[in-house]
Amino acid sequence: MQGAQVVARVAALLRLVGRKPEGMSTAGLVRESGLTRPTVHRLLASLAADGLLDHDQRTGNWILGPEIFLLGSVAAARFPFEDLARPSLRRLAEESGESAFYSIRRGHETVCVLREEGSFPVRSFVLHEGVRFPLGVASAGTAIMAFLADDERETILSGWERHAGDFAANHTETVVRRNLEQTRLAGYSVNPGLVLEGSWGMAAAVFDQLGRPIGALSLTGIEPRFRPERQAFLGKLLLEEAHRMSSAGLPQ
Repeated sequence: MQGAQVVARVAALLRLVGRKPEGMSTAGLVRESGLTRPTVHRLLASLAADGLLDHDQRTGNWILGPEIFLLGSVAAARFPFEDLARPSLRRLAEESGESAFYSIRRGHETVCVLREEGSFPVRSFVLHEGVRFPLGVASAGTAIMAFLADDERETILSGWERHAGDFAANHTETVVRRNLEQTRLAGYSVNPGLVLEGSWGMAAAVFDQLGRPIGALSLTGIEPRFRPERQAFLGKLLLEEAHRMSSAGLPQ
């Protein structure tokens, strides 16, 4: 049990550091992990000694180390997102002008793994590679959660505030249930600036061969670019590309 606890704590720290390219400070890791400062210091030092983390002397933040890159390069062969998702992202970005993203489901979270910048000069910076959101939060998480089995979806909703954490303030259970229903009806989700005011997103779920939602394609941008009269156009683009990817047989 002690060994398993250490592994869980190390994994949690690595995920927290990997949320943003600039990493996270020691104080932030203590706050977000819920661990004591001495424990965090001890684990960070061990991870740095093995090359899994680096300490940025300029900012004082902890950032992912070279060993993470090497491990990720090997693991990438099992998850060919670049080959399978990049063509769809490019078409979405070219046809819409917005930034396009592919996120995958990991447990009760979504993780952004790929992006393609659009031509429109004003962008939203809420989403980038490595960003994690609870299922039901942001457009990708809403698109995926909407098509989960009923019992799995209700299990998440039954403990919604704990699941959503800091996002629960704008993503109340009532709001989320309404968004999930609208997503099932339309086929795609719309996030009206709930993560960051003025930053909108839309997404469509990608399914595996058993019909389970395993990822989502999304478009993000500023509110004027996602007015109701344009949503149907963007939704059609997303659904077409999501269907194309679902038919390609993505890894589970």
